[in-house]
Amino acid sequence: MPPDRYPSDLTNGQWELIEPLLPEPNAGARPEKHPRPEIVNAILYVVRSGCPWRYLPTDLPPWQTAY
Repeated sequence: MPPDRYPSDLTNGQWELIEPLLPEPNAGARPEKHPRPEIVNAILYVVRSGCPWRYLPTDLPPWQTAY
């Protein structure tokens, strides 16, 4: 995972706890465009800051992906 950029970003330890709870990607599907931890970080950013989805910073995945 990249270094923390925002106070809401997951630590490596937190990600290790959350990762097994997420469903596996489909085997025959196209590769994921954005890393899963980054998508979770985007969701947490919105929850923590209260900003609208469309106001996500550009260094996070697009709002449509996180939403």
